Order: sequence, then structure tokens, then C-alpha cells
Amino acid sequence: MTASDSQTGRLFAALPEQDAPAMARLHDRLVDRVQREGILDVAYRTLDTPVGSLLLAGTGVGLVKVAYAVQDHDAVLQQLADRVSPRILNAPRRLDEVSRQIEEYLTGRRTRFDLPLDWRLSKGFRREVLMHLRDIGYGRTESYAQVAAAAGSPRAVRAVGTACATNPLPVVVPCHRVVRSDGGMGGYAGGVEAKHILLTMEAEV
Repeated sequence: MTASDSQTGRLFAALPEQDAPAMARLHDRLVDRVQREGILDVAYRTLDTPVGSLLLAGTGVGLVKVAYAVQDHDAVLQQLADRVSPRILNAPRRLDEVSRQIEEYLTGRRTRFDLPLDWRLSKGFRREVLMHLRDIGYGRTESYAQVAAAAGSPRAVRAVGTACATNPLPVVVPCHRVVRSDGGMGGYAGGVEAKHILLTMEAEV
């Protein structure tokens, strides 16, 4: 299976409506086959949420990528093919548990994620920052300076901003809880509006 397989999978939705059920069955058979043969390295799906469509991607290790629509899902899939494996396929059932937990979080029924994560897309100090973000509790925030100090490099405030901006697992690894020292929200991969929605939701629960 090559990167073109993922493009083929995405084309199913564009087929005539009368062919959709048959194509869905064929797609399910394809997913089952590549899973049996152990040649599916990255499974992905999309999830409609109050903060827009999220692309979810997982490996045999765990969830490896969460991406907002503004990040261009097609470009993200290509990056995954380049950086993780070209053996990538739309396989929603592989991500059922991820989807369930994200939906529970976005409807106020979950305050902490319990998912295996694949950290391969983040290294060095950036990964140290992301590890700390998981300790910022639901409904709380920390400044970029506080996160830098907690990660062991108090002067690396800009590097913390970069780590948050390039976080491969937003929502699940809560970079939205990092704000500016002056009270401003700061940037966010999903856009300032998405960050505001998440912080407001958490504050109201």
C-alpha cells in the first residue's frame, strides 16, 4: 500500500450516490485486509466537532496526530505519509475510542483523556513542554513563562510558544491552556476562536 491508497480512499465520497453503499463495503474489506496483513501503519478519520472538523490519526503505538481543518487535512496526511509511513488509510473504526473520548470532552462529560499516545512527531525540548501540558488541569491555565520554568528552561518562553504552535496532538495535549502573562490568549493551531471555545467550555463546567 502506498500514499496513493489514502487518496483513493478519500475519493470514495465523491462517487455517485447509488454506488456509495457498495464502495463503503469494498472500503471496509480493504481496511480489514490490510489490518490482517499488518500493512496498515497509519489509520485516520475525521470528526465533526464544535471547533470544526478534526483529523485524527493513529499508529500501532497510539494517537499520533490531531489536526484542525485550518491546518489543511490533505497536507497533514501527506506529512504523515512522509514522516511516519506511506501505508496510510481511512479506517474510522481504528479510532472509535479516540473519537468517543474527544466527543465526551467537548460535551463536558470528560475532563481528562485516557489514550495511548505516539510522540514521534515531537522531540527534544518541544516534547518536554508537551509532557508538562498534560499536567495543567482541566479549567486551569498557565502562562508561557510558567510552562518554560516547569519544563526546566525559564528563559525559553519563545520556544514554549513554538512547541505549542507545533503540538501534533492539540485538544488531547492541551496547549490551549497556555496563555500570555498579560492575560491575552496567544496563538493557537486551530485559531483563536477555537481556543476561546475550549477555554470557555472548561470554565463553565
